[in-house]
Amino acid sequence: MTRIGAIEGGGTKFVVGVGTVDGQIEVMESFPTTTPEETMGKTVEFFRDKGVSAIGFGSFGPVDLNTQSPTYGHIAKTPKPHWSDYDVVGHLKQHFDIPIGFDTDVNAAALGEATYGAAKGLNSCLYITIGTGIGAGAVVEGKLVHGLTHPEMGHINVRRHPEDTYAGKCPYHGDCLEGLAAGPAIEARWGVKAYELQEDHKAWEFQAYYIAQALMNYILIISPEKIILGGGVSKQRHLLPCIHEELRKQLNGYVHHPAILEHTDAYIVTPGLEDRAGITGSLALGVKALEEAQA
Repeated sequence: MTRIGAIEGGGTKFVVGVGTVDGQIEVMESFPTTTPEETMGKTVEFFRDKGVSAIGFGSFGPVDLNTQSPTYGHIAKTPKPHWSDYDVVGHLKQHFDIPIGFDTDVNAAALGEATYGAAKGLNSCLYITIGTGIGAGAVVEGKLVHGLTHPEMGHINVRRHPEDTYAGKCPYHGDCLEGLAAGPAIEARWGVKAYELQEDHKAWEFQAYYIAQALMNYILIISPEKIILGGGVSKQRHLLPCIHEELRKQLNGYVHHPAILEHTDAYIVTPGLEDRAGITGSLALGVKALEEAQA
């Protein structure tokens, strides 16, 4: 049976695994993200005796995804110490002469959900993660969205909630979506972590306002057939109905479709792959790379 390697490369930890082309992860390990030499060294050792036919790598960003670029496969400028300009794909290719699929972690999760999860069988979906940062990946007409660079949907501008006086935490944009609604912004604004807040806390009204506003923008631009909310903040299950209600309010009937008007709870959902969206999505990147190499 064909085995595929998967790497979910996060800024805090790496998750590595081996699975099958039908999306089943058979073995998985994780370790802290330290220096690139140490972290990639552990990654190589994990795969050395696994007999994988391809590897998929969903990485924290920013990354260079342009296959014609001399720095394709590199981590770009990042605040993560030692990782800027590091050639992660090149490092893997030094040890494994097999196809390697490479993309952002959120694009990998979007592909995983489209292939094996909540958006399986659909032509498009958007996956957004709300945690330490905010990022989103999209599948449109069956293909991952790329462009001049990869999308950075967590940094869109949003209108400020009328009662929100917090300046915003993004070091680049202040009160962009990530600066107002990511985990560190919640903690800085209220003095406690998101999971410590009561369900009736004002924070969740702010969160629903900002997240729904972002989703409205994504719907108007991409019109995905399914939206999947991942990450720590989105695990606050009481938040989902608030987002659904706020989204309908902000769209105000403009997108006249039953998925939004009547079935929002089935349109905006949590990951079908649960906490394995990232690693299973990376597996999907590996499967895709192998299929393209064999075409």
